Amino acid sequence: MNVLNNELDYKILKLLQKDGRMSFTEISKEIDVAVSTIRLRYMNLIEDGTLRIIGRAEPNKRGFNAYASVLISVKPKAHMNAILKTLKYLPEISFLALVSGDFDIEANVMCRDMNHLNKLLSEKIHVLEGVFDTKTNMCMQIYKFAQPDLELAKSSTE
Repeated sequence: MNVLNNELDYKILKLLQKDGRMSFTEISKEIDVAVSTIRLRYMNLIEDGTLRIIGRAEPNKRGFNAYASVLISVKPKAHMNAILKTLKYLPEISFLALVSGDFDIEANVMCRDMNHLNKLLSEKIHVLEGVFDTKTNMCMQIYKFAQPDLELAKSSTE
């Protein structure tokens, strides 16, 4: 089910994006729906994987001072799945995707400092069989670190 097709689920998600600790009672008052309905919809959203409640710490305030985007070129492409599987479990990687263009993979990493970043690159990424080339773009200062606004997923025909 596309969660954004259900207006009630959408309203619940919007409120939880603003405050992930909002109680079912507060949500029910905000959107004028019974608490039991909110509880049921919440559990369904959790069970179907649409919603995952996490605590997200501000990276710089927790000691992550080297944030970078690492672009990776894979040759031969037969190594792609093994590389992705390995990268997926590296704790420094916060975002991992196949991309188009000159590189095949983008991995956003958060490290304590430059030494940590250099060690990650040299001992965990560059050593992987099939990693042909990398390009690391450092983030000098982060201005926004957030989830996308759910309004963006709504159809333009609504």
